[in-house]
Amino acid sequence: MARQYETVIGLEVHVELATETKIFCGCSTRFGGAPNTHTCPVCTGMPGALPVLNKQVVEYAVAIGLAANCEITRMCKFDRKNYFYPDNPQNYQISQLYLPIARDGYVEIECGDTKKKIRIHEMHMEEDAGKLVHDEWDDTSIVDFNRSGVPLVEIVSEPDMRSADEVLAYLEKLRMIIRYLGASDCKLQEGSMRADVNLSVREMGSREVGTRTEMKNLNSFKAISRAIEGERQRQIELIEGGKAVRQETRRWDDNKEYSYAMRSKEDARDYRYFPEPDLVPIVIDDAWIEKIKERQPEFQDAKLIRYRREYGIPEYDAQIITSSRHMAELFEKASDVCKKPKKVSNWLMVETLRLLKEHGMEPEELRFSPENLAKLVELSEAGSINSSVAKEVFEKMFSEDIDPERYVEEHGLKTVNDEGELNEVIKKVIDSNTQAVSDYQGGKEKALGVLVGQTMKAMKGKADPRRVNQRLKELLS
Repeated sequence: MARQYETVIGLEVHVELATETKIFCGCSTRFGGAPNTHTCPVCTGMPGALPVLNKQVVEYAVAIGLAANCEITRMCKFDRKNYFYPDNPQNYQISQLYLPIARDGYVEIECGDTKKKIRIHEMHMEEDAGKLVHDEWDDTSIVDFNRSGVPLVEIVSEPDMRSADEVLAYLEKLRMIIRYLGASDCKLQEGSMRADVNLSVREMGSREVGTRTEMKNLNSFKAISRAIEGERQRQIELIEGGKAVRQETRRWDDNKEYSYAMRSKEDARDYRYFPEPDLVPIVIDDAWIEKIKERQPEFQDAKLIRYRREYGIPEYDAQIITSSRHMAELFEKASDVCKKPKKVSNWLMVETLRLLKEHGMEPEELRFSPENLAKLVELSEAGSINSSVAKEVFEKMFSEDIDPERYVEEHGLKTVNDEGELNEVIKKVIDSNTQAVSDYQGGKEKALGVLVGQTMKAMKGKADPRRVNQRLKELLS
């Protein structure tokens, strides 16, 4: 009988914090600047340059720690992590080893029908390194220090995950919490959220953890899922072949769907940590923590309970809408204006999600106002515009946040409710489409659609299709 294996996974998640300036200097953290333009003597490691801690970094880190049910370290400090690499200008990184800002927390995930707590070992603050750019044409590497000194929080989980699905559920939950806080945009493709996967396998039923590897270079959820499955299979094949798994850091190549050894896995002793001499300890008292707690938003779990009570929308709709704080706020404010939460939910769940997918956008990038969404709902529900016009107006609103009422008025899109005019147009359509009339009266129901379409065309789309359908049936019976 073939042996069964269990995968044991822990994650180290790096999150770039959404401060305007870096962790120890006043340089911009804006993404995408020309190389080496967001730099100064501090973040390029010039001799004699001294770091000054950005207070907002501490507040974001505490907020994330509280949201992840962590114990906040009341007196924490920074340490120097020494390593030599071209993108590390000081030849050390300012990080936290001995007294990290938060520890012993958890987030609860849902995977299928199962709920599970993923424990968080610790969270610590640190500075990011620069970025090496490899030019294969010239066979050279150049360094961009714009990212050097960008503030990070590293979130280290316990090895509690057993599958790629659990890993993705954990990452999605972390990303949602951090976005709700406004602490980061968590864009994997821009590197503002990065995950290193620590993975080992063991025989099913064994309590002993196998030798783990760490995989880097994972910049999408799909890449993470493929890397986990690829590394799991690689380790099982080694064990089945009587070979040992080496503890090492590996680089995942998503194009080849294979990982390559980079270096043997370091531990804390290799980095020669010692207390950072240029920064004083940080004292976080109860009053400061209370202030941060007061600013915490209402998170998804609490929103779902309130939505069931106040809005009565389907559970699935509520789950999707509340997965983004921005979309949830759009829904709540628009519903408060028009008092039609189910209709607002429909517009968000159908047309909004469709256009987000078409444009490759995130819900946080939505720019139309809740007031304009409420106006569109009211126009549609009052019969002032028909469904096809409403969709046309919404697409314009999605891209330009136009006022729907003004747009409908200026472009003459209001539904024509003049019964006399409608009857006159329908009679002309009947007279000029004798075959369709004959087919319908002969029992072919689909022929009515031809007549409705011709009527809508003659009315330039400004009639109510339901009323056209009803009137045609009355005149043809």
